[in-house]
Amino acid sequence: MRVLATLAIAVGCGLGGAWLAAPVFAVPSHASLQDDALKAFQQGRFDDVVLLLEGAPKDQPLSSDVLRAGVRSALRVGRPDQALAFYARLVPPGKPDEAGLLKDLALAMITRHVRDPQEHLRIAAYLTLTDIATRDTIALFEDGLLDSSVMVRTRAAEGLARAGSPATTSALARALDDPAPSVRIAALNALGENTAASLRPLITRLSKSEEGVLHIFALAALARMGRSDAADEIAGEATLPDAELRMASVGALGQLKRPASLPILSQSVYDPDPSVRAFAAGALGDLGNPKGEPALLHALEDDDPRVRSIAAASLGRLKLVQSRPVLRQAARDPVEFVRVGAVEGLLRIGDTEAVLLAADLAKHPDPSVRGATAQAVALSGNRKAILVVKSLLKDQQPQPRLMAVRAIGKLGGREGLALLKQALNDSDPAIRIAAAGGVIKLLTAK
Repeated sequence: MRVLATLAIAVGCGLGGAWLAAPVFAVPSHASLQDDALKAFQQGRFDDVVLLLEGAPKDQPLSSDVLRAGVRSALRVGRPDQALAFYARLVPPGKPDEAGLLKDLALAMITRHVRDPQEHLRIAAYLTLTDIATRDTIALFEDGLLDSSVMVRTRAAEGLARAGSPATTSALARALDDPAPSVRIAALNALGENTAASLRPLITRLSKSEEGVLHIFALAALARMGRSDAADEIAGEATLPDAELRMASVGALGQLKRPASLPILSQSVYDPDPSVRAFAAGALGDLGNPKGEPALLHALEDDDPRVRSIAAASLGRLKLVQSRPVLRQAARDPVEFVRVGAVEGLLRIGDTEAVLLAADLAKHPDPSVRGATAQAVALSGNRKAILVVKSLLKDQQPQPRLMAVRAIGKLGGREGLALLKQALNDSDPAIRIAAAGGVIKLLTAK
């Protein structure tokens, strides 16, 4: 045996080391590879499963069981991109999706970024998680409250409130005590009737101790819990000299949807501050009362284009067919973003020409206009415009693609799911995160 070993070494050296570099084992046969992969999966050797399947020729057919094992293994070892490649072989175009497996894959594509060194990707991950918040994501949101980024903590607070579980009470209490006002506002803004009773004394104290905008949001949280006197106090703040307080007040009144707020909101579109007028126009849309139409028609003539844009979108939210002529006129506004708001309004009332108008804006040279158009389509909920956002999935700039992906996640449908699966391979990680969130939403809605 020693002679054979010595001879092997000598021959190897004589070949300049090439023999030594060659594999010491034969490539397994097709059947052997599949058996080895399944055995490795059953034994929990997930890295080995991935290595075996990665080494298999791309044109070599693999059984569904082996490919499922590949997807699960890749997820276990933190390689969702490879899991996606295996899933694409398991479920080629035209084949029905395996919903549970695809949801796990999509969630992994999001959660891999919750501790990403790049802040904007952590923000994107938590923004998407907030949109699909469930009790299964509570632990992630609790971790997010400890992040160094204020924006991440803000999203985490929103997600905790949306998860809707008594288990979030202590974490929400921490969010209400965060040093960053935006985090406290996010938590307050998301609290409602189902808020744990133990948090109500804390919110009451905040409504008395906090000043400015935080005071308004604390009152709004109490109003959602049934404290009508809190809503009355907000209405009183809507006429104070401080423009920021007036903005927060009219915004809160719109979200509370109290019919009694209509006179205040209608009067606020005449406010001397354009930001307050814009908030008032948006609040009238939130309120959804058709009697707010005259005030919104006035806002459509405002000197400030932001006010006009928001007023046009809000008119659509009132679902008044008689608004069509003025919205079509607004769709010819010299400012692009006013036209975007008008298109949203027209899409909301089902105008037949709105899709063509949206398609025209989706070709605008400014990527921010193209992105805003995709967002307007999403907000309108008009599925007839899905072709508009579909065209933006191939945009050269990431912003329109991102907005298009988010829009498709909201519009839904079988075609939407297929488009989002394609977007899971986008070159931009933030877009892949958004696409994964959309996939989960559409699969959950089925």
